[in-house]
Amino acid sequence: MTKTLSFGLLHLGTSFTVTYALTGSMAVAGAVTFVEPLANTVLHYFFDKYWDHPRARGWRAQWRPGHAVPEA
Repeated sequence: MTKTLSFGLLHLGTSFTVTYALTGSMAVAGAVTFVEPLANTVLHYFFDKYWDHPRARGWRAQWRPGHAVPEA
């Protein structure tokens, strides 16, 4: 759990620093720092739902290592 919390804090610090460097605004950097993880959490929920979908399982099965890439 310590590693997870440490990585979370590192992620927040990186997000703030990069956004501040790009915008020069502490307000924008602060907003992005907290909105981005929230957006990722919501996106992850839907990603997990799709990942478990039978069609997605079939698609992933076609992309196993050692198998040819299917033609489009």
